[in-house]
Amino acid sequence: MPKMKTHRGAAKRFKITGSGKVIKNHSYKSHILEKKSAKRKRNLRHAEVAAKADVDRIKRMLPYS
Repeated sequence: MPKMKTHRGAAKRFKITGSGKVIKNHSYKSHILEKKSAKRKRNLRHAEVAAKADVDRIKRMLPYS
């Protein structure tokens, strides 16, 4: 059977930790930043663990990570 292809869009957006958790960056941080408070933008900098409901789909898109 041929190798599975990695979904390149997902590979750029998600990382799998050593324990198998999926890490993602926050959205809403690319434009229209003037009206967002400094506190809100600062909190959007930090990555977070992806929702449990999405983890299976994300891991299927990243077969070798």
